[in-house]
Amino acid sequence: MDRLDPRKRSILQAVVLEYVQGAEPVASELISTKYDLRVSSATIRNELAEMSELGFLEKPHTSAGRIPSDEGYRYYVDFISQPRQPDNADQNKVKGVAEDGDTLQELLRESTKLLARVTQLLSAATVARNTQVRVKHAVITALGPESGLMVFVLSNGHVENRLIELPVGTTLEQMGHVNAKIKELTDAKPLARLTNLKSPPNTDKLTQLATTTIRTIAKDLTKGTVITEGAEFLFGQPEFKRDSGLLSQLVGTLDDQNSFYQALTGTGSHVSIGKENSDAQLKPFTIIRRTFFVGDQEAGTIAIIGPTRLNYDQGISLVEFTAQAVSDTLTKMLK
Repeated sequence: MDRLDPRKRSILQAVVLEYVQGAEPVASELISTKYDLRVSSATIRNELAEMSELGFLEKPHTSAGRIPSDEGYRYYVDFISQPRQPDNADQNKVKGVAEDGDTLQELLRESTKLLARVTQLLSAATVARNTQVRVKHAVITALGPESGLMVFVLSNGHVENRLIELPVGTTLEQMGHVNAKIKELTDAKPLARLTNLKSPPNTDKLTQLATTTIRTIAKDLTKGTVITEGAEFLFGQPEFKRDSGLLSQLVGTLDDQNSFYQALTGTGSHVSIGKENSDAQLKPFTIIRRTFFVGDQEAGTIAIIGPTRLNYDQGISLVEFTAQAVSDTLTKMLK
């Protein structure tokens, strides 16, 4: 529900924009001077006090100015923010990175690197924890007399490579035989069916090794995958210079891949602000996320993570545009 009249909305917008840019509490005098609201500084001061009572603003103890609360940012995102398409330069960068990706991992890695550089925030991507993703191709290739590489290609574009130690004396004929067996065991099978895969009875060591590797890969991939880039950019944010403990909280969450995966893929709003994050260690942060697809199949999530004081208009538009570019590329790649 829209709880603010037009003047209060304009003042809240001014506070958000000024605080995002300057990282300092915003005083009524600044708003009166910089924004044409046609009211006195005293009137603006009264409005700021009222919005503080309503919960949209907060007043730091040592300052006469105001800063947005989590509820204030939420109101801004829901009722005031007007994200526009990224500028042409950023659009071309995003499209260029997306079109150059040959595998899902490469595509997501380069896309998150770009998002992190443009926004100066932490960027992340997940590959959907989908047990019904199917195996498109699986094969073992010999790298040497006693080493091999299992290549696992999935229907969502993900490619998984695992080094394996071949039994001594493995021949090309045996490699051909085991690859035929791998195709029989995995072709078009969903990952869920492979997590408990067992070797056929009376099989040789190479087939047993291949079966064990397939089972391990399937178990690992159904846990979900998280890619992160740009953590170093957060060190430059004023909030974290003042309180390094906030970064320690985030690092703790990054170390817990399962918790971070859940936070990035959580249902509900595409933008979770501060206390809206269920993970206690993420409550000082905002997450802006969008889902990307292969055709109509959900394939994962693209996100940026930063302090609640971030540029919502830019962040929302860039994440939306990137997710769409990734979706378009993946859909073409897997046709």
